Parts: sequence; C-alpha cells; structure tokens
Amino acid sequence: MISNWRVTVGGACRALWGPAPVTYGLIALCSLVFVIGPASGLDPAYGSGDAALAAQRAWFHRWGVVPAELFEGSPGAALTPATALFVHGSWVHLLGNMLFLYVFGVMTEERMGRVQFLLFYVGCGYLALLGYAAANADSEQSLVGASGAISAVLGAFLFLFPGARVTSLLPFLFFLPLRFPAWVVLPFWAALQWLAAGRASDGPGVAYLAHLVGFGLGLVFAWVRFGRTTRVRAAPAPAPEGENQP
Repeated sequence: MISNWRVTVGGACRALWGPAPVTYGLIALCSLVFVIGPASGLDPAYGSGDAALAAQRAWFHRWGVVPAELFEGSPGAALTPATALFVHGSWVHLLGNMLFLYVFGVMTEERMGRVQFLLFYVGCGYLALLGYAAANADSEQSLVGASGAISAVLGAFLFLFPGARVTSLLPFLFFLPLRFPAWVVLPFWAALQWLAAGRASDGPGVAYLAHLVGFGLGLVFAWVRFGRTTRVRAAPAPAPEGENQP
C-alpha cells in the first residue's frame, strides 16, 4: 500500500512538472521572489509612493549586483550575481523573462538533463552578470534579472536545435506572427543586443552586455559539451521575439 502511494505521488509530481522540472521550478521561484518583494506592489507593508520606491531601491541593492561594491572583497557582494538572477524590476520584466525561459528552457533542459541544466543556468547567469560588472566597475546602479542566464539558454538552444522553427513577432512587420528557424531568429536577436549595447548609457536600463556574455557562454558550452554528438532535430517551438530588461 505504501509502495502504491509512492507510485501515485511520483506520477502526480511528474504530471505537474512535466519533463522539465528545473525550468518550471526556476519560473516558480522567480515569480515567488517577485510577488513577495516591493516591486510587485502586492504587499501593503512596503507602503506607497516615495516609501515604496525607497523599499524597491533597498531591495535591489541588497539582492542585486552593484558593480562598484562587487570587487571590494565582501563575501556578501560575491553572492549577488547569483541572487540577482531571481530578482526582477517589474511585472513586464518578470513575465518577459519567464516566457523566454519557458519556451527555450524546456527543450534545452530535456537535452542537457536536470542537474547539468541547473548548473549551466546558474553558472552562466553568474558569469554574465560578473562580466557586465567588470565592464562597468565604477557603476553604483543595481543590476537585477535573469536575462543573462536566459540568454545562455538561447545560445545553447541555437546550437542544439538550430532547425527548430520559432514564432516571432517583428515590430517592423506590424507584429505579424512569422515562423523562422532558430538559426535565423536567435542570431538576429543577438545582433540586436550587440547594436543596443553599443548605444547603451551607464544609467539605469537594459544590460545588453550581460545578454551578449550569456549568449556567448551558452553557445560555447553547448558546442564543447555536445559538439561531438548529433544535434537534435527539434519539433517546432513557438516563441516570442522582443526586448526585455535584464
């Protein structure tokens, strides 16, 4: 009877989380952290107006990456490139990142395996934010968001599933949903990040450099890890195309 109970619970968990429990778990964790934080606006304890803005700044400073403080040798600051991966600045920031993670993370996790995908996600995300901080070492602006890690997933997806067809909404084509292979859509996305990074200022905004570092790390990792194996011919995977905050 106990054995049957375990089988039933195990089957229910597999049905709930599907073939990519790490991807779904990351989405759930990022969503939970955002909901309990001041940026969601759901907790009245943070106040409103100037009080809410002050609470947000303090939250981002505590859990986000502050380049000027990162290289001072503080153990707490050294952890911030990891904690910042689970903090987001707005509902649009969160939903955009989680949509990209859902679309590209499921197939990538299935290909890599759960443990390897988790280590890949956190490791590449950490290095992407570290690279941005190193390039902006004097900045006191807090950097938060999972975009560096998600960009790494996009880079790995490009190598592993280059033929997967991706549904893209392109502004200059009146947002018509068009389907292109990943080898067309993802390099185009990376090119947009490169162009935007060249025009980016030092003030608050999108950390395009972290996107580029993450994308490159993901592509290189997939090439080194899976370059000698046959790449998967993936089924079509729908995905949005657009700009997101880090």
